[in-house]
Amino acid sequence: MPQNKRESLIYTVMMCFFMVLWMSIYNVALQYGTLNLEVVAAGWLGFPFAYVFGMCCDWFVASKIAKGVAFRYLLKPQDPVWKKILCISGGMVLCMVVLMSFYGACEMAVHTGSWSAVPAAWLSNIPRNLIMALPVQFLIAGPLVRRVFRSAFPVGTVLA
Repeated sequence: MPQNKRESLIYTVMMCFFMVLWMSIYNVALQYGTLNLEVVAAGWLGFPFAYVFGMCCDWFVASKIAKGVAFRYLLKPQDPVWKKILCISGGMVLCMVVLMSFYGACEMAVHTGSWSAVPAAWLSNIPRNLIMALPVQFLIAGPLVRRVFRSAFPVGTVLA
């Protein structure tokens, strides 16, 4: 886990990149009903704006909520690292799914012009995204990004 603000920013950039790209491709695949190179290309094209929005949501909203709830209600200072990782990562995923599902609903409205459909699309996107984001975070993205992060930045190499 990151040890200071700089490490936290670097880690967030890496994790957000992985998760937003994965979820962009997933949502385009759901929209197209298949997974092929056209879907990957469409997901990649929509990725930059989603990434900027996701980074802002992650850094300014979701991390504050997830860490605040985790350290206030769920965790004690002596809890093992794995419990801290699960609580904070789970909270981050829940917050980000809600926020990014809203982004997806608004993006759909921009393309279709149907702004009245945003609330229904938002609410239907949340469970659909949650069933993908939680397992990907816990089983793939979390372990992979933590390993790459610590390989690139051993403890103590990124100064506060």
